[in-house]
Amino acid sequence: MGFKNEMAEKRALVDDWLDRLIPPQTQYPQVIYEAMRYSVFVGGKRLRPVMLIAVCEMLGGDISRALPFACAIEMIHTYSLIHDDLPALDNDDYRRGRLTSHKQFGEDIAILAGDALLGHAFEIMSGEIVKKEDINLAKAMNAIAIGAGVNGMLTGQVVDVISEGKKIDKSTLDFIHLNKTAAMIQGAFKAGAYIAGSNEQTAGLLSKAAEKIGVAFQIQDDILDVTGTFEEIGKPVLSDEKNDKTTYVTLFGIEASAEIVKRLSEEACSILSGFGGKSGFMVELVQSLTDRRN
Repeated sequence: MGFKNEMAEKRALVDDWLDRLIPPQTQYPQVIYEAMRYSVFVGGKRLRPVMLIAVCEMLGGDISRALPFACAIEMIHTYSLIHDDLPALDNDDYRRGRLTSHKQFGEDIAILAGDALLGHAFEIMSGEIVKKEDINLAKAMNAIAIGAGVNGMLTGQVVDVISEGKKIDKSTLDFIHLNKTAAMIQGAFKAGAYIAGSNEQTAGLLSKAAEKIGVAFQIQDDILDVTGTFEEIGKPVLSDEKNDKTTYVTLFGIEASAEIVKRLSEEACSILSGFGGKSGFMVELVQSLTDRRN
């Protein structure tokens, strides 16, 4: 099929399920469902849900069992972006080339839309667990919850906020990257493994690959903030400089940062290749992140 076609097919599948799982914007009160859908369907790579279902598929699992969890992780990711863009945090006007939620709907509805997506994600996952009475699905939800919560994305966001305007060292920056970005990707990988029925050893090995991918992905984001354009990345460039944020680029420069991205990606691909022929899509996906321009 080819990597690009398979990626497009998986994204379309996730979009179809998201459309089914998020209430229609004709439902009362319309504004909250409109706001939820506005941010979810504004675009995006669908990276985390695609990774979740691809890992499940790579390990011989049934992706129909994985899709509700893939959609849940995309809702959680979108909630984090809505809140991240708020004036109290990054104060961004654009996301993926369109007005951010608070610019479109106001801060009050934007906050509530983020809350709604987070709550709905756990409603969907817990509903699947209750319906199927499956411990592996419960473990998948737990992995996603850890990635999103106080031992993952949320704590990374906190340290990112309190570090703004300060010169921080590499260890603090790594803490931010490992938690704010990598933890949710680790949650996606582990959830996909559990849904496929894998053991803890396999889930742990995949989590190591996901950690490397997450850090590489964030460093590449930092590079694009300097080298990209608004048209390419869909939001204002040089936002890190505007917010006086320490990044790998400010610490080590663009070339050294790019080399770190390449090394981490190669290490992750080495782990994934160990899973045999079905790992091809995942390896190509990781390699595509190294060269991306958006």
